[in-house]
Amino acid sequence: MEPTLILALIMVGICASILGTIFGVGGGIIFIPVLTILFGLSASEAVAVSLVGIIATSTGAASFYVRNGIANVRLGLLLEITTSIGAMIAALFAVYAESWVLLVIFGCVLIYSAASMILRKERIIEDSESEGSMVFSYRDGKDPADKRYEVRGIKSGLVVCTGAGVLSSLTGVGGGTIKIPLMNVHMHVPIKVATATSSYMIGITAFSGAVVYFIHGGLLLDYAAAVAVGAFIGSFIGTRISRRIDAGPLRRYFSILLLAISVTIFLEAGGIL
Repeated sequence: MEPTLILALIMVGICASILGTIFGVGGGIIFIPVLTILFGLSASEAVAVSLVGIIATSTGAASFYVRNGIANVRLGLLLEITTSIGAMIAALFAVYAESWVLLVIFGCVLIYSAASMILRKERIIEDSESEGSMVFSYRDGKDPADKRYEVRGIKSGLVVCTGAGVLSSLTGVGGGTIKIPLMNVHMHVPIKVATATSSYMIGITAFSGAVVYFIHGGLLLDYAAAVAVGAFIGSFIGTRISRRIDAGPLRRYFSILLLAISVTIFLEAGGIL
């Protein structure tokens, strides 16, 4: 592989990881269109490389969130039981699926992601006074006192996470657009914890799918290695930026970009590009 191509892939990894970390949507939303449109990879190849990039992003971001007591590791591991199962099943299908099918599914995920970023409202979680095995606490950087919350809807959350795992392996995204609102709105997890926990989870989900692609020979190791290096670097930058800015006002502009990308993806799926 030429040095210029390696450098380009590393830069793609850095940029996608920064955006994915700040907005909590996963770098795959950037990886897939760039790898398919600019680098000429097939949809299946791009998905496999994207999953490796997500693993690297999650490794860097999760270490920060866990160290600072924000991510709920116990909840994340519990939800990953069904998420990983869905990811492995979907990866088996994606290996043999037509490229245009994967692109259409990815385009639909982009539209959903853009709509959720515009319309989704955060549920404000008040401090819980309950006691029990599903009551947790976390540290908010702006407040030195620990905040408590009680996780609800575990069973239904496990079911929905199966679908998040399926979409992750089919499209190469991290599934954060499903997991974050699920944990915040349905399971009563504070948005800051939900975003951090999702960043922790997506690495496990992506690994489950990437293993299947690797076994079937669908993973381009040289592309994946370069993207992973960039994504790992970008995750450290993204977590630091996210602490200093309010991403809320920027979500609307980012969602417009996602809609534009979805149009391009649909044109490529139809053979127009």
